Amino acid sequence: MNPVATADPIIIPLTDLSAVDRGRAGAKAANLGELLRAGFRVPPGFVVTGDPSPVEIVAAWQQVGSPAVAVRSSAVAEDLTEASFAGQYETVLDVSGGDDLILAVQRVRASGSNDRVQSYRGPRQDGPSDAVAVLVQRMLRPDAAGVAFTANPVTGDRGEVIITSARGLGERVVAGEAIGDEWSVRQQTATCRRSTEGVLNARQAREIARLARRIERIFGAPQDVEWAVEDGRLYILQTRPMTALPDVVQWTPPEPGEWVRNFRLGEWLPEPMTPLFREWLLERLEAGFLRGMQADVGAVVPFRHTAIQGWYYTAPPRPQSIPTLALRAAIHSRGRVFHFLLNALIRPLRHPERADRALLAQCAGRWRDEVLPRYQRAVAAGWAQVNTGTVGVEGLEALVDDLGRVAGEYFWSLAVVGGSAWKMEQCLARFLGRELPDPLGQCAPQLLRGLAEIDLNTPSHAVQSVDWYWSTAGESTQRPEDPDPSERHGELAQQREAVTAACRAALAARPASLARFDGLLEVTQRYAILREAQARWFTLAWPLLRGCALRLGEELQGLAVIGRAEDVFFLVPSELHSTTSLHAVVRERRRTWEHQRTLAAPLEIGSERGWMRKALAGSSRERDLSSLPEGTIIGEPASSGRATGPVCLIRGVDDFAHFQDGSVLVARATAPAWTPLFGRAAAVVTDAGTLAAHASLVAREYGIPAVVATGDATTRLRDGQVVIVDGSLGVVVPQSAGP
Repeated sequence: MNPVATADPIIIPLTDLSAVDRGRAGAKAANLGELLRAGFRVPPGFVVTGDPSPVEIVAAWQQVGSPAVAVRSSAVAEDLTEASFAGQYETVLDVSGGDDLILAVQRVRASGSNDRVQSYRGPRQDGPSDAVAVLVQRMLRPDAAGVAFTANPVTGDRGEVIITSARGLGERVVAGEAIGDEWSVRQQTATCRRSTEGVLNARQAREIARLARRIERIFGAPQDVEWAVEDGRLYILQTRPMTALPDVVQWTPPEPGEWVRNFRLGEWLPEPMTPLFREWLLERLEAGFLRGMQADVGAVVPFRHTAIQGWYYTAPPRPQSIPTLALRAAIHSRGRVFHFLLNALIRPLRHPERADRALLAQCAGRWRDEVLPRYQRAVAAGWAQVNTGTVGVEGLEALVDDLGRVAGEYFWSLAVVGGSAWKMEQCLARFLGRELPDPLGQCAPQLLRGLAEIDLNTPSHAVQSVDWYWSTAGESTQRPEDPDPSERHGELAQQREAVTAACRAALAARPASLARFDGLLEVTQRYAILREAQARWFTLAWPLLRGCALRLGEELQGLAVIGRAEDVFFLVPSELHSTTSLHAVVRERRRTWEHQRTLAAPLEIGSERGWMRKALAGSSRERDLSSLPEGTIIGEPASSGRATGPVCLIRGVDDFAHFQDGSVLVARATAPAWTPLFGRAAAVVTDAGTLAAHASLVAREYGIPAVVATGDATTRLRDGQVVIVDGSLGVVVPQSAGP
């Protein structure tokens, strides 16, 4: 006699499910059942797989033993490895009556046929397949909730757990209604990257990460885990595979050594480089830089440079190669190289006055009398040539080659003369810290403010990046007017004079120290002025260089090789003479570049890390950071003072119109085209930067706090979030999440 077949139950308790039940109960419910079997704390509940009677639904609810429940979908096609379909079905929270529960189940079950779901599934198919399983669970009243990703969703790093959290229901985070806190957990190290609600501590973050890793091992793939804490107990609300996870980003330099992105041309490249700049203009700039070195020193000692994930990185010569390079340079330069190294690199950090007399004053005079006029003549001649309208492709390419090398020679002069300014500032700061008590011992930034010779008006050739993909200030339709700094400048000049008098009075009883102070102050102020003047003229050629590139793009557009003239920036030089379509190539390279722009590029990478960044930081004394709250962003002090205001994230000139007076300007880096914002900002915070950076100098001139070299402030802060910026200590303390 054959046994009687038993139909599958329509209502199934979560405790009766496991991963093998995804086909009938949906992935969400089946996954929770699997976690219950593994000992995880999951809110009790059941799944509805068909059309039970109202009596059956109410009876199952009574078994849950909760006055309120949450009703969610658990579709067969939901939470799969290939696609999650997250948020495509209805969810009804806080259901507390029998009739309401019946309606909620019907509503969620029917949501499988709505238009937004069908747009994911494809053409609608009428019938039972449109209905979804419905998950009913006890409604939690969490103190905190959020999401844990067992791989970094931006970088793809499988060794990092990213946790977001907020007060109350996790739906606030999932739906984007709350920014919430953000923690990064790597092995047993928990780092608070953003603190807006303060709902977790490091121990709790590590515990969530540990449970998320256990769940990842159970399901064999990186997971997106929703969690909640109620009365001190941690619950798992959902887990699903992370879909569309990017490949792991490797920040691997091509050779050993310390590689930094915040030095030399890296200060002028706040974004990953476009292909045409990287393969063409950058190489011409580097060639001109070495030509300038050869002319001044009589030898070439090149810094290495490379692109890593599209970002510019540079490194000094490898230690084992320095003796050979030095010997070769000494032979060819007849000793000039040692004189240059002593007075351009070493003495400015200890004896700026001697360096000025021995070398730097002559270099500054050569810049003023020879280098700058030669550069100006080359640009003027280039414009005259282009304006004739008869320059062909070969002529445009030759003009880019020539101007790029001339601009590179100019940059060498800027690196030597203007680059000495930050070394001198370090020396002045150390002297004050050693010779004077606080607060005078920390007043070096005030002594460099309100210098009348610094021109803060924005020239039309000012750039937001030396990558010629980006428009210059003169091209931008969003360009704001330069604020009138005269009143503020006068106040800062008075403050500088008062601080100078106080320092001199404190040193009056020590004539030798007073004389040293006067000499240090004069030379440091003079080179601060020189640095800004040199930086102001550096990009004089950029409107013409960019115009040449776009003219080449127009030629290729006319041949249907590319779709738009600006697509030329995603070609490489060998493709500028192509006659076949490169549309697909441009699309792929642009897609790669856009992804690289989302990455938080490390300030330093490599096997010998630390000394270059420490030297560039310029902090004159150790900072006590032990009492700072969790979530504090630590950078380098660049302009003293303390200010509070809402964050305004600025990626480029097109964002300038959104900047509100009194906001904290937060950017990857700033360049001369950004100067108009400083007169309206409460403070400035940058991912990159040093004492030599544009943000540091201009912030001091406007008398506002600045913190640079934070590494990732642009990824940890949000528009509207209120922060305290302490430019003396070099920290940013988030206060709220903003709107």
